[in-house]
Amino acid sequence: MADFGEILRAVGDFGLFQKLIVLALSFPNILLSISFASILFMDFDPERHCNTDWILGAGPNLTEEEQLNLTIPREPDGSLSRCLMFAPVDWTLDSIRRYGLNHTTACQDGWVYDQTLYQATIVTDFDLVCDKAHFAGIAQTVFMAGILAGSFIFGPASEPIGRKRAIQIPTVLLMIFIVAAGFCPNYYLYIVTQFMSGVGIGGYRVNSIVLVTEWMGTAKRSLGLCVSQIFNALGSMSLAGIMYLIRDWRRAQLVIAAPMALAVIYIWFIPESAQWLLEQGKTEEVKKLILKVAAINKQKVPESLLDKISEKTIVEPGGIELLIQSSILKYFVIITFIWFSINLAYLCVVFNIANLGLNIFLTQFMFGLTEMPAHILCIWLLEIRGRKVSLMSTVLLGGFFSFLVILVPRDQALLVGVLVITGQFFLIWGMSICNIYIQELFPTSIRHTATGLSTVVMRLAGLLSPLLNLLAVYHWTIPIIVFSSLALGGGALTFLLPETRGVDPPDLLDQMEAMDQEGKQKTDDGSGEKAKTKT
Repeated sequence: MADFGEILRAVGDFGLFQKLIVLALSFPNILLSISFASILFMDFDPERHCNTDWILGAGPNLTEEEQLNLTIPREPDGSLSRCLMFAPVDWTLDSIRRYGLNHTTACQDGWVYDQTLYQATIVTDFDLVCDKAHFAGIAQTVFMAGILAGSFIFGPASEPIGRKRAIQIPTVLLMIFIVAAGFCPNYYLYIVTQFMSGVGIGGYRVNSIVLVTEWMGTAKRSLGLCVSQIFNALGSMSLAGIMYLIRDWRRAQLVIAAPMALAVIYIWFIPESAQWLLEQGKTEEVKKLILKVAAINKQKVPESLLDKISEKTIVEPGGIELLIQSSILKYFVIITFIWFSINLAYLCVVFNIANLGLNIFLTQFMFGLTEMPAHILCIWLLEIRGRKVSLMSTVLLGGFFSFLVILVPRDQALLVGVLVITGQFFLIWGMSICNIYIQELFPTSIRHTATGLSTVVMRLAGLLSPLLNLLAVYHWTIPIIVFSSLALGGGALTFLLPETRGVDPPDLLDQMEAMDQEGKQKTDDGSGEKAKTKT
């Protein structure tokens, strides 16, 4: 049986076909980023006060200022209460002015919302304020739970049904529920659509990465994954522009769905992974696919190679059990913790963007803009400094700048913004390195299992980040201290990982474990030699 790397080299491992695949599978990442982050704008809590139009029955000619002064109590700082009103009374206007109103109650007839920033959000449409204010955070948590479920369901599903189907189904799900969310009449149906949208996003992302890497040569995989991440950054930047122009969450849903329809159509024409087809024994399909790819890349496939494809391939059984029993389990635990800590720190800031005291549209645009150089520099840094040093430095710097935020007075919005954006820059950089590093740490036989499990744990960070942000009600520094400390710890643990630059991981686990032991012996011998020289 021909090695699949040999097949790729024959048909071109980064020709026109691979470039088209990368672009086709990366384009939905723009839309996924918009769908992922749009909830940040949709759950924005605007200025508001109770609806007190009941007093207009007694004084229809009252100005808005007079109406509010008579019917809304004041907070200690002199501002109007956002959750209380004076209880309605059956008095004349003169009596109300003479005696005043003293008995307060919760808002009885809804709220009047300020529309300076947005015309409508899920908060204003579903009245998620006061005693229901935590419902917006629940919506974020449900959304992230959907992403976790999507990764958990469609990650393993790509083995029996194939990479192609495991991409197509989530794409269709996402399209359906993005549109459905825009027509939701109540909050409970809305969170159902958010969960299902999350399932679509989680399923697509985990399998699109697998399909991209399985069609590319080892030397070009980091480039393909970094390009895919750049499209995520374009999505974050586009989101700021879309929400700035639209300002209505329901219309925004439909605008997001329009280009998604294009992806739903062309995604059915994406070819299946030839590597997966080989593992399924579908050699005739592989031959036809290889010839098509070679034609697109303008390469000629030797007949001898096509003959080898017909031979039976032997694949080492993978799975969770094999990973747990292996000596490289420690690497899985470390890289998973690092990925988790980076994602937690990143998402805690993203989900708290509206409360940073900054211009929400400009900040969102800057988040996306800083991602671009992070992913581009990732390609360069990985080749110059290697995986280990690159990951350690970026995560430690990301955690450090995030921690510095607690030392800055909250009224210094510009300085806070600089620290937040700088921290996000390094965290995104580290996240991009993790995506590549984890593909190289494990042999082929357990790579998909290790990546899938690590992705599920990483998605747990998305589930926990809104809950961690809720601890800010006790003190605003608590979430920052927790996620920045975890990021610093993850950066320190990177020291225990092996360097993988320029090293092709073997296909079999036994070979990987032998390489690991050999590396340890070389390290020990090196230490011993240094000690002797010193003596």
